[in-house]
Amino acid sequence: MKHTWEASADGIMALPSGRLVRGRGLHYPLPAGPFPEFGVYLLGKQPPPVGWESRWVPWPDLRLPVDQPDALEAFREAWRRAESERVEVACWRGIGRTGTALACIAILDGVPPGQAVSYVRRQYRRRTVETPWQRQYVARFPAGTP
Repeated sequence: MKHTWEASADGIMALPSGRLVRGRGLHYPLPAGPFPEFGVYLLGKQPPPVGWESRWVPWPDLRLPVDQPDALEAFREAWRRAESERVEVACWRGIGRTGTALACIAILDGVPPGQAVSYVRRQYRRRTVETPWQRQYVARFPAGTP
């Protein structure tokens, strides 16, 4: 059975394939509605436990993932699971790291790397992907088969 988000819910980004992924900031209360079934958490230290399956990607604020191959695999897993599950991606405020990860997931879904930041800024948050090195990370993200 397919469990996905409501497309109009807060923080939901629609991918070209129709997959829906929620971005959010862990600093804020959990949004109303159903819980995620899988979460990817992008923090410099291990996140607090949650009541659903999750994956931690070590990623200091305003920086890049500590282990880029691990981050790539986490984004691939999020993309795959978003086809039939409620997937969320979150950092502390839900802007820089979250937007960067969402842009990478959009690339996995077919958005060209050079358009991924603007895509996420239109679909998720206007000021997301905060630093030049985060934008560069997205631009160099390996497109191809997820």
